[in-house]
Amino acid sequence: MSTKNMLFSGFGGQGILFAGKFIAYKGLIEDQQVSWLPSYGPEMRGGTASCSVIVSDTPVGSPIVSNPDILVAMNLPSLDRFEDAVVPGGMIIADSTLIERKVARDDVRVFYIPATRLASDNKLGNLANMIIVGKLLKEIGEYSEQGLSAALDKVISAKHADMKDVNLAAIRLGAAYSE
Repeated sequence: MSTKNMLFSGFGGQGILFAGKFIAYKGLIEDQQVSWLPSYGPEMRGGTASCSVIVSDTPVGSPIVSNPDILVAMNLPSLDRFEDAVVPGGMIIADSTLIERKVARDDVRVFYIPATRLASDNKLGNLANMIIVGKLLKEIGEYSEQGLSAALDKVISAKHADMKDVNLAAIRLGAAYSE
């Protein structure tokens, strides 16, 4: 696997921090070294939210991701802000329901996935974040049903245990999506 520096960004309330925490727990369960560093604006809902996630075979020195290998942009301000920071050869996954413009760079792999629309069309509520997580895991070759289930057990509280199957459905939908 080596090291993956990921940055998830969007509006508060889109599940940015949850998606990042899920990826971190999945790495932890699979015996990887991980770091998860959340950041959000003054408002939890509607303000900007982002999180840095590092998953590595070796110890993580700093939790800050300034130049991500992978950017997940769930809104236009996030794409505008972080597009240029992605390393050449990196990957950008954009929610094309909310981001109408195309990525200007040609030195990164780009995936446009209408995650918000797919969540709505498939009655998956606000799980556009997990649809994108499914696409991300599929594209980096880290998709495994066993890892998904174990990570969801860690990040979904007992109070919301009924949400596990819905989250799995969203992840599977994202993994199966092709442009």
